Amino acid sequence: MMAKNSLEGSKEDLSKISEEEMLRWSKEELVKRLRKRLQLHLHEIRGLKEVNQKLQDDNQELRELCCFLDDDRQKGKKLSREWQRFGRHTASVMWKEVGMYQQKLKDLEARQETLLRENVELKEMVLMLDEERSGAGSRSSIDS
Repeated sequence: MMAKNSLEGSKEDLSKISEEEMLRWSKEELVKRLRKRLQLHLHEIRGLKEVNQKLQDDNQELRELCCFLDDDRQKGKKLSREWQRFGRHTASVMWKEVGMYQQKLKDLEARQETLLRENVELKEMVLMLDEERSGAGSRSSIDS
């Protein structure tokens, strides 16, 4: 900024000076003033080069950061797809197992019903046998 202000100051100086006055300057005076302006321009160029280098460094850093973030995004995307596949596979396995357990439950319920019927039949048979035994025993005592 200082170089810019000095440069503008020199521009103003030259613009205020008439051509006749400049023609009156000696060769040494002209060289001295031109060197001064050249020094100001060189200083400004150096400053601009420094700013440019800093911007290039920042740009490179941002590029590297973008590459890193893009790699990270790609990894996240891949991981997400793997988890989705795993989730679908797990859900499929779980549905199959649930189906198997439901079938086993139906089979067990059917066996339980069969056992209940058989138990009822056996109970009836035991009661009939008890009645027969009781009845036969009382008849035989009557007959005797």
